[in-house]
Amino acid sequence: MTDTAADLTKPDSPVESTADVIVVGAGPAGSTTAYYLAQAGLDVLLLEKTEFPREKVCGDGLTPRATKQLVDMGIDVSTDNGWLHNKGLRIIGGGVRLELDWPELSSFPDYGLVRKRADFDELLVRQAEKAGARLYERCNVSGPVLDDRTGRIVGVTAKLGEDKRAVTFRAPLVVAADGNSTRLSLAMGLHRREDRPMGVAYRTYFTSPRHDDDYLESWLELWDTRNGGKQQLPGYGWVFGMGDGTSNVGLGILNSSPAFGELDWREVLKAWCAGMPEEWGYTPENMTDPIRGAALPMAFNRQPHYTRGLLLVGDAGGMVNPFNGEGIAYAMESGQLAAGVIVQAHARLTPAGRERALEAYPRVLKDVYGGYYTLGRAFVKLIGNPKIMQLATQRGLTHPMLMKFTLKMLANLTDPQGGDAMDRIINGLAKVAPNA
Repeated sequence: MTDTAADLTKPDSPVESTADVIVVGAGPAGSTTAYYLAQAGLDVLLLEKTEFPREKVCGDGLTPRATKQLVDMGIDVSTDNGWLHNKGLRIIGGGVRLELDWPELSSFPDYGLVRKRADFDELLVRQAEKAGARLYERCNVSGPVLDDRTGRIVGVTAKLGEDKRAVTFRAPLVVAADGNSTRLSLAMGLHRREDRPMGVAYRTYFTSPRHDDDYLESWLELWDTRNGGKQQLPGYGWVFGMGDGTSNVGLGILNSSPAFGELDWREVLKAWCAGMPEEWGYTPENMTDPIRGAALPMAFNRQPHYTRGLLLVGDAGGMVNPFNGEGIAYAMESGQLAAGVIVQAHARLTPAGRERALEAYPRVLKDVYGGYYTLGRAFVKLIGNPKIMQLATQRGLTHPMLMKFTLKMLANLTDPQGGDAMDRIINGLAKVAPNA
């Protein structure tokens, strides 16, 4: 019989616990994985190094793709439950202000959401607990436990609670959902691919009269103004009303810029905010939180996604969309996909059969995202050229039909079967692109 989280926190409790699956990290990827595994009847340990509620660097804006995942998990996304709904994306650049509604599709809702990550992540983890997952908070995983004979991961060691007591958790399968740094993946020899794009995001909050906006807002003109010059940067700034009297204001930048490692992005964000209308309130005295930053690992930048009993989900596997920097939807989707593969593997009668099922996970991910992410990598290279970025901003926004197509492409919002001509073009391009 396995130990409960409450048992392990007692001074005289055992220092080892077992389960069918261990999930390391209780962000959107880990909580979603744990939810679907527990729903299927598997015994799941969900290990989180911090304690809820806890903050994460994020824009807090969710596209219809993420909204669908929340609905699939049975989470109430109504405004009565504290969610702010949005109609679409407002794009500003090249002297143009364009409002684009989310597309009407059979596969995804036609609205997005906004919610602070501290609250959002806790909602997901509590849903996983309701499904039966066993959560250990303040549980800092220190490394894998390996089978000496096979080299497979068969558990993890960790420091638990205030006293950082050494504990061991064992399971035949482990899911790395521990984010971009993914110490567990590194300990298993899985390093970041340098040929895949990376981004960074920096954000803060301001009290603002614009807090109740029903569009997510994206500004396409961020500038490198060093040495008296003016070069457009490959990325965008955002303004997302939170509905609580504040706005989340931030920027995302790709490493395809020559200035990527040279600029202080906090100063770039401050300079951009200083150019906003004063009545919006994006001024230092209205800032409610410090500027914080985080890395955005994109386009499968860590592979393989399955090896020797370890599966990677979310940021640990570099699942962020290179077109728009969105990570939450893909974290949750990869968690659902990983859980589906694990459930099928668990039902196999032989070790060889289980391994065959598990080895399908990387292929499933590449079938779903590979071609699209390849297109995204090409897009990243293109907009890394300041002239191309500037031309796209100045010319593209004056063509609403082109921008409607661009919204579908960048947000990955199409109907896979049927759909309109735009859907068929985007889906066709993703199918013919190599799914590396």
